[in-house]
This record gives sequence, structure tokens and C-alpha cells, in this order.
Amino acid sequence: MGDIERPGEWLFSYGTLQLESVQLATFGRLLLGTRDALPGFTLAPLQIEDEAVIAVSGKSEHTIARFTGRADDLIPGIVFEVTPQDIQHADKYEVAACTRVAVTLSSGQRAWAYLDARSLP
Repeated sequence: MGDIERPGEWLFSYGTLQLESVQLATFGRLLLGTRDALPGFTLAPLQIEDEAVIAVSGKSEHTIARFTGRADDLIPGIVFEVTPQDIQHADKYEVAACTRVAVTLSSGQRAWAYLDARSLP
């Protein structure tokens, strides 16, 4: 059947991974996804210094998800079905302030998300 890798992972994006330009540069294609949300987190500004990330996203300020634990805090976004190789590509795109963590979204879907490592419980 060849070397075609099948989806099987889920990746939640609340920021630049939703941009077509970032998806094309990071994954080589546009991703399909559905709206969902991440409970217990809020968005905070994140200054980007990595020139490669700025070039791909077109932005020197992104957002980062910070844990609050409050049920009324909710970050809207999109959950994408991706391959394990896509996850590796996303890991290379994300900056050091972010860490990939398995989360449960509002829908009950388990997914990877890039979160502020300094705020995790």
C-alpha cells in the first residue's frame, strides 16, 4: 500500500496553525478540521523572536494558552485530524515557550495542543 501515512492523531489549534500559509509551509497541504474549544485556559500574548516562525506566520506576536483551571475560561479553535508525521512537523514549527500536551476538548475529543509550559498544573 506504499508509504502513505494515515491520520490518527488529533491536533487542536487556537492560533497560527489555522492559517493557510502556515499549514502549507508546515504540512505541505491544507488541513481539515472542526470547531471545538479548550476549557480551563485563556489566551495571552507571546512575542516571537524566531525569524523563521515570523516569516511563515507573518506575525511577531502570537498567542499562547495559559492554564487557569476555571471552567468558565474557554479558548475556541479548530481540531484537525493529522498524521504522526504532521505532529513532528508541528513540533518543529512551534517555539520553545510552547509544549505539546494531550488535552480533552469541550466536545470530549482528546487531542494534542501547544500550551504555555510555565502555566501547566
